[in-house]
Amino acid sequence: MTIDQHNIPESARPTMPSRPASPTGPGETWSGDDLKLALAAASVWLGRNIEVLNALNVFPVPDGDTGTNMALTMQAAVKQVAALRGRPASEVASGVSHGALMGARGNSGVILSQIFRGFAEGIAGKESISARDFAAGLAVATVTAYRAVLKPVEGTILTVIRELSEGAQAAAQDRDEFGFVLAETAKAAKESVARTPTLLDKLREAGVVDAGGQGLYMIMDALSRFVAGEDLSESEVAEATGSKADMDLGHAYFEHGEYGYCTNFMVSGTGWDFDQVREKIAAMGDSAVIVGDDRLVKVHIHTEMPGSVLDYACGLGSLSQISIANMQDQHDEFIEMHLDGADGTKPNGAGSVDEPPPVAQGRIAVLAVASGAGLVKTFRSMGATAIIEGGQTMKPSTEDLLKAIEKVPQDEVILLPNNGNIIPSARQTQSLTTKQVAVVPTDTMPQGMAALIALNYEASLEENARTMEAAASRVQTGEVTRAVRDASVQGIAVKSGDIIGLLNNSLVATGSDRDEVALDLLQRMEAADLEFITIYSGGDLDAEVAEAFRDRVQEHYTNAEVELVDGGQPFYDYIISAE
Repeated sequence: MTIDQHNIPESARPTMPSRPASPTGPGETWSGDDLKLALAAASVWLGRNIEVLNALNVFPVPDGDTGTNMALTMQAAVKQVAALRGRPASEVASGVSHGALMGARGNSGVILSQIFRGFAEGIAGKESISARDFAAGLAVATVTAYRAVLKPVEGTILTVIRELSEGAQAAAQDRDEFGFVLAETAKAAKESVARTPTLLDKLREAGVVDAGGQGLYMIMDALSRFVAGEDLSESEVAEATGSKADMDLGHAYFEHGEYGYCTNFMVSGTGWDFDQVREKIAAMGDSAVIVGDDRLVKVHIHTEMPGSVLDYACGLGSLSQISIANMQDQHDEFIEMHLDGADGTKPNGAGSVDEPPPVAQGRIAVLAVASGAGLVKTFRSMGATAIIEGGQTMKPSTEDLLKAIEKVPQDEVILLPNNGNIIPSARQTQSLTTKQVAVVPTDTMPQGMAALIALNYEASLEENARTMEAAASRVQTGEVTRAVRDASVQGIAVKSGDIIGLLNNSLVATGSDRDEVALDLLQRMEAADLEFITIYSGGDLDAEVAEAFRDRVQEHYTNAEVELVDGGQPFYDYIISAE
């Protein structure tokens, strides 16, 4: 397969800001305001390329969300410093680092937050920064990013930050000029991304470059384009930073609804044109992140009229996971905290968290991440203290997880991420709270359930974490969904629209018949030797179809107890748990 190095035709690229963030001549420096404005431009640029990044998923599954995760992490970073005016560059960088950490979603978001953390450490104490200071900050960012990953893998965003940092330092030694250094940094990043398939077999086989690395290249490319003065309306960047001239500290309101209502929901149904739906919803507000297909659409939008958005969505199909937060209230809380001299470690965002019991029930609280009414109900019935909305198609941020931890009355907490891409964010919470938090690294919903069954309230937190992790490792998980693009993965050729089966997160089966693919998965699970098989139905699957499949499985595997649960999970028709 021929690899399109960036999957971004020049003709399809959005435009960039029309005004440089700062002077770009030799010896010139960036103030804190300059740095903030430049990063806001990068956030705008990244947000415009969400779908391009999401499409760079190795597996052709409908939940590739690297672009969404990185864009939301970047937006959280920029908004954290929105109220700052005339502050040192080091203070702005520190605020960006904290905002990125709290807003980090998924592996790519967490690593991006560590890059910002290292950059802030690299320019600590500086009132303003030169291009050489910027390059030095990237050098520290590289070390910090590698240190944050237990087993660093080349051909990923880590390779890209290292190689672009090397390019930046070489350029800065030649000319201490932002325009030159940023152009060379972006060039080095682009070349590094193009090489990622030569370093990772799975990228080369799938015909894509690394999505996280591509996102980082886009950030550096945005900074270079912005400094070069490429066109994008100043108002859009100003709204992203809170740098409107009429915004006073403590009374800041973004124009055009930026500080309206943060509205999130999912709508499932049929009979719509996704592009038309996306265009219609996007026109109703700002900062829209709208992903999905002709069966399910996930929406994040800032709007003054959330009711109008929901009314329109109701006409499309069934709504779920509705969350509406008043961003002005959140901003006022941030301002109050800022003026009180708080250290910023207290979460200030709104997460979608199932309400916990009003009093402690046991010494240890268990928080589970789950998406889908049936799966949420199952975790609840098994004794989970609280549920954090999220999963395959919606990654909670570090702040969402932290908020849930702080909300429960217990001082000892076990966190079940139930998705490998949520585990990094979960682990970030451990250093942000005074509570004792154990993260059991569950990769799937069935693993989380097995872990929860193994909980012993009489045992210590550490003993429970070990026991629960062992229990989770004994569970096999099968998942059935549809491919969203043509691909070749692990020797299996897949066409867009094919039914595909994943076993323990590895693509192993494909075909045109859903039940046959699911039965193939069960055979690979050695279901003939199993005692329990649980099938969680989801997507748009009709109840009668799911029941017929359950009966077919029971007839085939008479040795096992087969249970069907309406999981309600998006995109995935079946999630199968076997043990």
